[in-house]
Amino acid sequence: MYKNYIFDLYGTLVDIRTNEDKAYLWDKMAELFGFYGAVYDRSSLKKAYLGYCKELENEMKKNEEYPEIDLDIVIQKLFADKGIEKVEQSTLDALQMSMRVISTKFIRLYDGVKDLLENLKIKEKNIYLLSNAQRGFTRPELRYLGIEKYFDGILISSEEGCKKPGNSFYQRLLDRYNLNPKDSIMIGNDSVSDILGACGVGMDSLYIHTEISPECVEDLRSTYTIMDGDFTKIKELILK
Repeated sequence: MYKNYIFDLYGTLVDIRTNEDKAYLWDKMAELFGFYGAVYDRSSLKKAYLGYCKELENEMKKNEEYPEIDLDIVIQKLFADKGIEKVEQSTLDALQMSMRVISTKFIRLYDGVKDLLENLKIKEKNIYLLSNAQRGFTRPELRYLGIEKYFDGILISSEEGCKKPGNSFYQRLLDRYNLNPKDSIMIGNDSVSDILGACGVGMDSLYIHTEISPECVEDLRSTYTIMDGDFTKIKELILK
């Protein structure tokens, strides 16, 4: 039916709940930064972190309609404010993974995810991931969940500097892997980022509404629709 199956990650393949506002997170992150020599208290760290995220995004908007910041840069700025100019990549990775683990209530695959991915592989389909996400969070989580091996290509927005629903993010996927949008389908839980974004490059789409989906736009333009969040229904709809 299709040659290329492109998936969103969070809310589509992965059910996750996080809370980046809780005081405990910022207490622990302040301790960790202190261990590496950058001493902050909870409130000053959170304020500086959020401020640099916003500042960087605003700067990137001059050249990209839908920019995605890289948290590596934010963390480097936080260290620089404390007089530490050189930060090892291993430190950046450790801090991001720690932040993610502390802020995460749970993370798990939806029922039927591995079964569908296995079936796509058996049928020799190409599988890609197109995710609005941070590399420092997402690549470790893909390994932890055991699904990294299924993808023929992975594009993470923080690595590309742009995100869905922007055409540039979709076009990078199509160009990098020489994909024909007419042979491809986007599967996601966001009616704007995943569905309107796919429409923008002439690609079919499947919308699945899950508990963490953003509010659905009234003019839902998906080729296929699953409104009850049952991931197992995807196989019968688009894998023939």
